[in-house]
Amino acid sequence: MMLRYALKTVRARKAGFLGAFLALMCAAALITACGTLLETGLHGTIRTERYAATPVVVSADQNVHRTTVKHKKGKTKVKHKAKPIAERAWLPADLERTLTGTPGVARVIPELTFLAEPLAPSGGLTRGGPGDRPGYGHAWESAALTPYRLTAGTAPQAATDVVVDRDLAERAHLAPGDRLTVQSTQAPRTYRISGVAAPKTAVRHQTALFFSTAEARRLAAHPGQVTAFGVLPEAGTDPDRLRQTLVKALHGTGAQVGVGDTRGPVEFLDAAAARTRLVSMGGAMGGTSLLVAVLVVVGTFALSVQQRHRELALLRAIAATSGQVRKLLGREALIVGAAAGTAGAALGIPLGGWLHGRFVALGAVPATLQHSVSVFPPFAAVAATLLGAWGAARIASRRVARIRPAEALAEARTEPTRPARGRILAGLLLLAGGAVLVALLSVLRTEPASTPVTFLAVVVLSTSVALLGPLLVRAAALLLAGPLRLTGPGGRLATAHLRGNAGRMASVVTPLTLLIGMTCTVLFVQPTLGDAARAQAREGVRADWVVASRGPGVPAEAARQLRTDQDVVTEVVRTTVRVGLDKYAAQGVTPAGLARTWAPDVTAGSLGRLAEHTVAVSELAADQLHLAPGSTLRLTLGDGTPATLTVAAVYARGLGFGDLTFAHGLLARHVDNPLSSSLLVGTARTQTQLANTLREFPGLSVISPAAADSLRAERQQANAEVNFLAMGLVLAFTAIAVVNTLAMSVSERVREFALLRLAGATRRQVLRMLRTEALSVLLLATVLGSAVALAVLTAFSVGMTGRAAPAVAPLAYAVVVAGAGLLALVATALPGRVALRVRAVTVATARE
Repeated sequence: MMLRYALKTVRARKAGFLGAFLALMCAAALITACGTLLETGLHGTIRTERYAATPVVVSADQNVHRTTVKHKKGKTKVKHKAKPIAERAWLPADLERTLTGTPGVARVIPELTFLAEPLAPSGGLTRGGPGDRPGYGHAWESAALTPYRLTAGTAPQAATDVVVDRDLAERAHLAPGDRLTVQSTQAPRTYRISGVAAPKTAVRHQTALFFSTAEARRLAAHPGQVTAFGVLPEAGTDPDRLRQTLVKALHGTGAQVGVGDTRGPVEFLDAAAARTRLVSMGGAMGGTSLLVAVLVVVGTFALSVQQRHRELALLRAIAATSGQVRKLLGREALIVGAAAGTAGAALGIPLGGWLHGRFVALGAVPATLQHSVSVFPPFAAVAATLLGAWGAARIASRRVARIRPAEALAEARTEPTRPARGRILAGLLLLAGGAVLVALLSVLRTEPASTPVTFLAVVVLSTSVALLGPLLVRAAALLLAGPLRLTGPGGRLATAHLRGNAGRMASVVTPLTLLIGMTCTVLFVQPTLGDAARAQAREGVRADWVVASRGPGVPAEAARQLRTDQDVVTEVVRTTVRVGLDKYAAQGVTPAGLARTWAPDVTAGSLGRLAEHTVAVSELAADQLHLAPGSTLRLTLGDGTPATLTVAAVYARGLGFGDLTFAHGLLARHVDNPLSSSLLVGTARTQTQLANTLREFPGLSVISPAAADSLRAERQQANAEVNFLAMGLVLAFTAIAVVNTLAMSVSERVREFALLRLAGATRRQVLRMLRTEALSVLLLATVLGSAVALAVLTAFSVGMTGRAAPAVAPLAYAVVVAGAGLLALVATALPGRVALRVRAVTVATARE
């Protein structure tokens, strides 16, 4: 029975349910898109290219493992966790004998993969544009893994020979006999192109350069080790059965055996590592989206129910019970939620694909990690939409369902003068919860821990604003009463409306507050962290000049040529390491003369003791790991190599230089790219003199520390774009909710406008009243949203940088407020003009 009435109500009041439908549809689309990103991180396919003709690939384990055993109430619980390492782990070359002797193996091909970027004559990389591909070097003997076949020339014989792939030859107009300069792990070297090779299957995401075996081993710089082994089975041998045999043969060696789609992660390490990042990003976006959606949808339904107050009160007056009214609203919400959820889920799938494409374009996710779509994200979005709609309807219907039938029509004529005590209590509890989150944020000192708390605090504080909104609107009306009277009749009418309809205006304040608070937080979180890091880096760099590279890095040979008895050159290489399962940013620096070029503000110990068996740590890392000078630190280097080092020093500027600092020689041996990210040069020589010394190294430039800081700011901005995009959809959804709520609020007031017109008010005066109301609401929302953002950003700054100094750009803040104001005015003016087109006499004499 109730379902039939609900269907009839929805059909008869399509316009009334439009706002709720739009809010739910946007919420479902957003949840679906975030769900596809999360699923891509969990199950996204990484298809192989280089190993297309290799059914079985043996590689090293690319994870750090930890197994914990807990005994509780007579039961033993074993938990195993694994985290990916930052660099490629290598295998001992002598495993080839074990593989060759395994039954079912026809041939074993050792693989070497190392940095090898072809350089253009200008010194830059030959890649760029839509076809951008990183370059890797290999030994020619491993060409059979794809396979590559020569289409011109011959295989490399001499150390100065190289075979290029056909795509590079076509892009750079190369042919056998031409010369090509390659920047690899060593100094740049010019090779003679001995041949051009083409793959049997498409290789879209990398450029392959093939060297002689001896030269490839020299460039790989891992003597006695290989990247992987390609295993070709004997005729008739099933790869899966061979895999099981190999796993037994390699037991205890740490090697892993991949077949099918498990070969892709061996080839594309960045894609495998991006899975973890995408799971974190998708989960954070999805969680924030869900919280924002619930807050927005509850507000939209509350306004929708308020618009139908007379209708629902009339039902109570003709003997409908409270339970029947709640059931009716619940059924209506489920009908609207089902339709909106289905439409939103359908829109969310292409939205998720677009979002994945943008992440790929920005470099946050490699193109080799393919976007994964299944039925689970749409189903989850529809379920969340139905639950959210039903819950929102139940919350919004509580007051109208509880009033006595005799008071129903009277209750419908005017808004309650005081919010319910339960609402006020819930608002105060959420305000206290938001304060606790802000306090917690001020003691969190790592970005992964701070980021979810940051946005959760904004949502919780905005929810408290939603619950306390009527009181806040009335307080604002009292404060603004004097100034608004000076604006004329429109201002007095606006003041009266703010006082008499505080609940309805509070539903408008909430999404505006959320929009301003969330936008300011998204815009200024990364600059707060980045500016503090850059400030520490500026204070800590004492070098006279910095050598930077337009290519993959600065070769060690360049540092050797610059280094003299009078000049100090500090080579800097960067990576991440694991202490246990926790990840720490690390750098390697040349210890000799370090104090002349680098000052990280040592607070304990001495950098003079930095060597290959010692490490310097930041104060944050020292606090987390309970370290001091002389302590022993056990960690896993970037390529999975375990190391035990002694702490030599503790320094304060960890935000600018990373949490762990090693000797350059130690770290460079355990990274994929041993080239320095930069050189810090302490010298009396001029910039021109240094540049002349480096003229044989293409792509290097000598710049001032200030210019290096500007480059760092540009990279920081590029990284911030990923975060802006990640939260941009949430902000867009919130903006839509603002327009939706304002339009619903204004369109409800057709009868009120008609009575004002009959009382002598002109159309211009009514529109001026609407603008005054909108600006008053905007002012209140700006104050509240700014206060929320400022509290959260200040706490974030204290926790991450130790100072209450959030980086707020005045121009960006002004743009945010102006944008919110434009939305408010447009969403108020357009429905207001439409409402005023109806003849006042017709509206006033019409019966509901």
